[in-house]
Amino acid sequence: MTNTELVKIIEKFAASGWDAIDAPSKKWLASNGSADAAEELKKAVDQADKACGSCGCEFDSLYKEALVLLA
Repeated sequence: MTNTELVKIIEKFAASGWDAIDAPSKKWLASNGSADAAEELKKAVDQADKACGSCGCEFDSLYKEALVLLA
């Protein structure tokens, strides 16, 4: 995966309307991937994955991909 793919995933999160991931995603996108925003985003995506990572929605696999790319 490339950074372009990560940006596409984060853009989907930012448009999700779910406060748990959309605000941190928007912050990360606006900061051009700053370290502080990336750390906040990792925490948010990890929590979202734990809360909803196996519900069957389109985001299930994206959480896991994003966590790998943000590592």
